[in-house]
Order: sequence, then structure tokens, then C-alpha cells
Amino acid sequence: MFAPLTPLDWKRRAIKYYPEKVAVVDEEKTFTYKEFGKRTDQLAYALHNAGILKGDHVAVMLPNTHYMLESFYGICQLGAVMVPLNYRLTAKDLEYIIRHSDAKMLIVDAEFGKLIEDIQETLPLQKYIVVDVPGCESKINGVSYEEFISEMPEDGALPQVDIDENQMLTLNYTSGTTSNPKGVMLTHRSNYLNAANFLYHLNVAHDDVYLHTLPMFHANGWGGVWALTAAGGTHICLRKVDPPRILELFEQHQVTLLCGAPTVVNMLVNEPKAKEIKLKTKLRMATAGAPPAAALIAKAQSVFGLNMMHVYGLTETSPFILYCEWHQEFDSLSADEQASIKARQGIELAFNGETKVVNQEDGREVAWNGKELGEIVTRGNVVMSGYYKDPEKTAEAIKDGWFYTGDLAVTYPDGYIEIQDRIKDMIISGGENISSTEIEGVLYKHPDVMEVAVIAVPDEKWGEVPKAIIVLQPGAACTEADIIAYTRDNMAHFKAPKSIDFVDALPKTATGKLQKFRLREMYWNSPKKVN
Repeated sequence: MFAPLTPLDWKRRAIKYYPEKVAVVDEEKTFTYKEFGKRTDQLAYALHNAGILKGDHVAVMLPNTHYMLESFYGICQLGAVMVPLNYRLTAKDLEYIIRHSDAKMLIVDAEFGKLIEDIQETLPLQKYIVVDVPGCESKINGVSYEEFISEMPEDGALPQVDIDENQMLTLNYTSGTTSNPKGVMLTHRSNYLNAANFLYHLNVAHDDVYLHTLPMFHANGWGGVWALTAAGGTHICLRKVDPPRILELFEQHQVTLLCGAPTVVNMLVNEPKAKEIKLKTKLRMATAGAPPAAALIAKAQSVFGLNMMHVYGLTETSPFILYCEWHQEFDSLSADEQASIKARQGIELAFNGETKVVNQEDGREVAWNGKELGEIVTRGNVVMSGYYKDPEKTAEAIKDGWFYTGDLAVTYPDGYIEIQDRIKDMIISGGENISSTEIEGVLYKHPDVMEVAVIAVPDEKWGEVPKAIIVLQPGAACTEADIIAYTRDNMAHFKAPKSIDFVDALPKTATGKLQKFRLREMYWNSPKKVN
């Protein structure tokens, strides 16, 4: 009587009960659940005939299109593992990930194919499947996606694959705090239970129309790629974040739900057309990726009447482990007080397992007083099975059955957790993880740089952005523009520092250890230069 927990079963259910309902809208293209199911099956047939078997890895580098959604289901229903790629990375990063992931094939969007063209000859891939894009000529030596799946019979029988709920479903790469990305192994079970949290806590219903503003490659769209199908809701695809277009889609499709980092919220509320929009539906939005400012939440609720839902998690936890549960008594509070509560990370979700804040010295849970600082730890149903081919990093992150997040927080008397700082020097800019040590590694190669520290500083648009504080070599006359241009030439543009300060010395301990916390205090409490 046992049935493995897998989000793939939700596709079967959706086709069974909602065959003629609109499942996916992608610009002018529309697919019912029956049509969507056929296309995912055709992809599975084609991959199987091309040699993809249970346990094999297939990399996918696509924006939020129907092809990306099809890949999640078509690849994984074979028992194969999907490796979503961030198309904003450099060719060097992508080459590392593709090699490290042991991917056998790559499905790639023609618009982003230039990165792959530059490294194609060095990649150990057996086949390239290219999604054609009007106006984008691809030089990748591969087969067209539509041609690839059209060779398969629409009503053919899929190969029978026994799914173990604890087997890997997706291999998601995260920057971590080192230059080389880490492969997070997420299982059928962890994806299923995270999506169940998405369904329950974001109040997903059959009539929901969900706009994919959040990149699907980010922790599998936080689970949205599975949850909306489970409910029989409608997926609205969005190729890139474009505030005017998002507002058009709100009205055109009567969108009810979306997810995104605070920077997306900020873009929307500051879009001039936002004041003109006339919403016919109540709109709600889950935000995470960086702690949202209370003022931003208040503004979003004022402009759109937007019901903001704050969630928290990491790629390593599938990703949800906390959400800011709303109580009826909060309704009587002022708008500012409500926004302050919504800025908290919140409490455990129903299906993820246990999450708490522990004292870093003795491991006991901190007092629920909103003052004692500790590290957020979690265990249970959504924690990764480990980092791919990296037992040392896995052992560092998971100790005695608990995953250590690296985030410092307090717990309030009502149990709500709120992040105060990060142990690791990770910068989360617009929902993207950026390693400060990676930036420092690039800058230390500059001949005019003697010492450098990179920290996160507040930014109205992105939440936070990298800032480099540099001690120059004696006699050097480097400018801010020179340094920024140098980093942009040597790493992905979104990782490059947005501003530079030149100082005579960096704060250090008596033993010479850099004190980044002092730099952060200066810029977060009263943004100003330290020299």
C-alpha cells in the first residue's frame, strides 16, 4: 500500500481531473493540462530514446518558459535528475557546474547559448537540445527542442520507472561562500513536502493564477513548479522581470499569486504605471531571498493592496523552513506595526520539520526574548541529502542531524524568529547569492590592490549589494570606475561590487584577523566611508 512521495504524481492528478483547463500560458501560447502532459511525455520519450536512464543527469539552462516547466516533469519522470542552471553565471562557472554535475545532456535557450558556444568544445556532453528563440541565432551544435520531441509518438508508452522517494530529483547549485558552486542534492520527498508547504501556507487553490516572476532555477521556483500543478492552478510564464509587463499580466490574466525577492517588490511599487493599475483580484505575494524592509512591505500593501507573505529558507532546505504566520489580532495594529511583524522570518511550516535558534557556544536553544543571538538550525523532511561529491562540506553543514544555516537570529516570546546578521559573508542581492570571498579573490589579483574587504551594504533596489573597501598599494592612483570595470571583466556582472571606498587601513584584531562586522556596522547603521 506504500506509494513514494513525489511531486510528479501531481501531474497525473491534474491531467485526470482538469484535462481541458489552461495549465500554462507563455506569451501567445496556451496549453491545457492534457496538452502539457503530452509534451512532457514526448520529452521523456525523446530523452529515453537518446539514452537517458534512471539516475542520469540532464542540465537545463532556460528562462521561465513553458520549456522550463516541461523539463522539470519530462526529465524527472524518467527517474533522471534535473540540473537547473543559472544563466546569469559566467561561462567559467557554467563549465565547472556542468562538469561537476556529471550531466550527460543540456537543454539550452538560444538567447543564452553564447555562453555555451564559448565552452562547447570543452564540455563532456553527449547531446545539446536548443530551444529556438526568434531573432536569436544559435551556433550550438545541437538539435532543436521541437524537432527533438516531435520524433516521438504522442500516445506511446513511457518506460516504467520505480521511483524511490529518497532518490535525487534535482541537483541545484548554490554559490555558498567559496568560489566553486556546491551541488545541493534534493530528493523527491523533500521537493514533495516543500511543495506541500507552498500549497498550504501560501493558500494555493484550484482557481489561482500564478505568475512565475521568480526564476525557476532558484530552488525549483521555491516549489511553485510543483505546487500550482498539484492544485490544478494556472502557470503564467515570464521570460524576464519587466515591471511594466508584469503589471500588464496582472490585469490580462487576473493574476492572484506570485513570488520574488524584495527587489522585485521594490521594482513593482516604484514602477510609474503601478498607480494606474486596476486589479480585479486580490493579489498576494511571497517574498524571501533577503530580509525585506518593513517600509517596503508597507508600501507594497498600500500601492497594490498586496498581501505580503514572508518566507525563509535556503536551497539546502528545498527551500522553505520558516514563514511569517499572520494572526487575526495583528489586523488591529497600525500599518507600520503590521509591516514590522511581516519583516520577521517567522515560525516553522507544517511539513518541513523542526527549526530553532541555538546558542553558538553550547548548542542550547536561545531564550525566547528577542535578544539572545544564535544560529538558525533545522532538521527534518526538507533538508538536502548532502552536497554532491563533497562529503567534507556536507559534514560541515550537517552536524548531529541538524543543518546549520549560518544565519544569526533571535526568537521572540511568540516563537517568531528574526534574522539579525549572517555568520558567513554571503551577500544576497536581488535574491542572488554572491560570495564576498570570491570578489575579494578577484580584486586581490589587481596590481594596485594591497588589501580588500567586501561586505553587503543596503540598496533600495536590490536589498543589498556588494561593496569593496580597498587599501591601495603605495603610489597607486586607481579610481572607483577602474576597480568596478576590472571586476566586471573578470566575473559575472551581477557579482561585481557596485561601489568602492579607498581607506588607509582595514579594522583588524591584534592577531591581524579582519573585522568585517565593524565595517558592516558603519555602513548599515549610518552609511558612510570609513576613512
